[in-house]
Amino acid sequence: MIAPTARRGVGQAPCHHGEILQGVFLDAAGRRCAGLVTLPMTGMGSRAEFTRRPGTAPERIGVLPGDRTKAARAAALAVAECAPRCQEAPCGGELRIASDIPVGLGMGSSTSDVIAVVRAVADSYGVRLAPGTVARLAVSAELACDPLMLDARPVLFAQREGRVLEVLGPCLPPLVVVGCALGGGAPVDTLSLPVPAHGASDVRAFERLRTLLRRAVATGDAALLGRVASASARRGQQLLRHREFDTLTDIGRRLGAVGVQIAHSGAVAGLLLDPAARGLRHRVRSCVRALESNGIHATRTFTTFPTPLQTTREFPSGPAHRGGHRPTGPHTPRRPAPLPAL
Repeated sequence: MIAPTARRGVGQAPCHHGEILQGVFLDAAGRRCAGLVTLPMTGMGSRAEFTRRPGTAPERIGVLPGDRTKAARAAALAVAECAPRCQEAPCGGELRIASDIPVGLGMGSSTSDVIAVVRAVADSYGVRLAPGTVARLAVSAELACDPLMLDARPVLFAQREGRVLEVLGPCLPPLVVVGCALGGGAPVDTLSLPVPAHGASDVRAFERLRTLLRRAVATGDAALLGRVASASARRGQQLLRHREFDTLTDIGRRLGAVGVQIAHSGAVAGLLLDPAARGLRHRVRSCVRALESNGIHATRTFTTFPTPLQTTREFPSGPAHRGGHRPTGPHTPRRPAPLPAL
């Protein structure tokens, strides 16, 4: 065995802005499985540092903040994955996590933590893990995960199995997203929600939406993507029942949005605009004013672009430029962030 040495590793992971599509789909073998397509978003994320301590028991992993239990499990799993590759015995260590992702809004905060931790552990061993391996470890740590390890490619992802059902294309159509938070931004306890029962007709409906989304990505059709996102969001209301949903869709319809998208496991939502439409800046400002006047907190306005290197950026006139975006430190308790932090 090679003599082990203490080493510090770092890892990062982004968040997302909820889902474009979520439901039950058929895999290549014709088997039903839950799947989703997330809307990527840059500007926020999780960062982890892991310092391994050779000679300590592998279960002795200290974590700050202390409530990140899923991240601690991910660290132990990653150690067990990486140590044998370096011909070393698994060991414990210290884990520190910092994140500026609001919790409970459906933006993938826990998955971002987990992926950042897995990458930090791997970095401490000098190992580069494949995205599929990261996904497998993430699912083992938290039972289901978002596809944040895939660097913003639009994919239909089986979140409970950690595998890609379909790569929809290299990038999403260009969109401007006027973000908001429903329900006053209160976290959604998804574990308390009933598990929806989907019949054969539901699967056929989800597969039709999948086909339309595939076409939207292939042709860069923002309007078609908006139709898919709106249909998925409306189906999600059978479970989430956001009281502002009809107001949100009415605002989008009046102000020329191509659709709406809503996190299917939280409260974050967005009005989707075609950046090629005339009077875009006026439309964005009008959407923000309409949301606020109806008691829906506008958060961040950002864009998607057809480039594999940078999928989102802030729209210059968006409310995110009001300030107040401060990352949490490793000693900060995990709590819902103020809405301007979105």
